[in-house]
Amino acid sequence: MPRKPRFFLKGVPCHIVQRGHCHEPIFFESSDYRAYLDWLEEGLERYECELHAYVLMTNHVHLLITPKNKDGISLTMQHIGRHYVPYINYTYGKSGSLWEGRFKASLIDSEAYLLTCMRYIELNPVRANMVKAPGEYKWSSYKGNANAKVDPLLIPHTEYLALGRTKKQREHAYRELFRNHFEDKDIHAIQACWRSGTPLGNDRFREKIERTLQTKVGQASQGRPRKGN
Repeated sequence: MPRKPRFFLKGVPCHIVQRGHCHEPIFFESSDYRAYLDWLEEGLERYECELHAYVLMTNHVHLLITPKNKDGISLTMQHIGRHYVPYINYTYGKSGSLWEGRFKASLIDSEAYLLTCMRYIELNPVRANMVKAPGEYKWSSYKGNANAKVDPLLIPHTEYLALGRTKKQREHAYRELFRNHFEDKDIHAIQACWRSGTPLGNDRFREKIERTLQTKVGQASQGRPRKGN
């Protein structure tokens, strides 16, 4: 069966998810998380991508990236894989593939879902019952977006910048977003789209993507939302 195509467009944010093989861990020590972030930073700079949010979980990662060209995301993820997989295999005496197949990708309607997707990503450790609040988790972008911590990996999206005129105002407004209950329908929509590789947005957004790509991108299948993904 041919692999389902993935869609990337210049200037359109994309939610990336990559899992460990058979849901096995991909991070074991703090040095592993730091190594991954270093190669992520290299890839983003080399292939002209902007990172808005991320979380590194024990056995998977979530990234929210806007590419400046259609190949930037694929090249960035290849860059990470070429360095991080051999590093893990060498460090821990492993062999073979680290990842569970190809990474998942879903284009994001920035006006409707950009900030929602950022919250979804940074709340992942909370949904997985690893921490009580997103600021308690070390390996995510939450502190960089909400708590005045300088995170060199992050480049604010225009939707984030619209939260306030100053950095302090934006950080406050962003923290306030996390006070609101995260609707199950939003969790379901995000999960269904990244699992199926379909765009996250309304019909008009999907139609715009299809016109640009000149191909059908389909819709996400229905199902119940899961925790910690």
